[in-house]
Amino acid sequence: MIIVCPLNKAEALVQQHDASHVISLLGPDTPHRRFGGVTPDRHLRLTFHDIVQSSDGLQPASATDAQRLVGFIADWPREKPLLIHCWAGISRSTAAAYTALCMLRPAADEEELAWELRESAPSATPNRLIVSLADQRLGRNGRMQRAVEQIGRGADAFEGTPFTLKI
Repeated sequence: MIIVCPLNKAEALVQQHDASHVISLLGPDTPHRRFGGVTPDRHLRLTFHDIVQSSDGLQPASATDAQRLVGFIADWPREKPLLIHCWAGISRSTAAAYTALCMLRPAADEEELAWELRESAPSATPNRLIVSLADQRLGRNGRMQRAVEQIGRGADAFEGTPFTLKI
């Protein structure tokens, strides 16, 4: 199971679901937290701003970030839940969760997975840069990007409601 949430709900959900692995996607000005029961080797900390193109003074996600994300998901043993969070639980975390769905269900159609994400989280607006970088890394030839474009922007929200995805 994959759990997706905002930062302020992460600690409680790690404990509630006994998550063994965590992916944190936060901006450079937000300190990464430690989560009880999750050792450093089972906690991927990615640091970049929630932007989709380069902008002065802001740090976008990079190909290295996508490589680390894909590698971490591939190494997750799936015996216990994986929790993915960003600041609001709307953009960076949903892009990482969508990447995980595409990786862990390789025979599934990317657009069907994107709609499953939207059904699970009406406010989900996956960060298109992260999706693009993951698409390239996974050799999906733009299918992930097109699928995210198809579902469009999610419902307006200040903060996403935590949700789970079955794998």
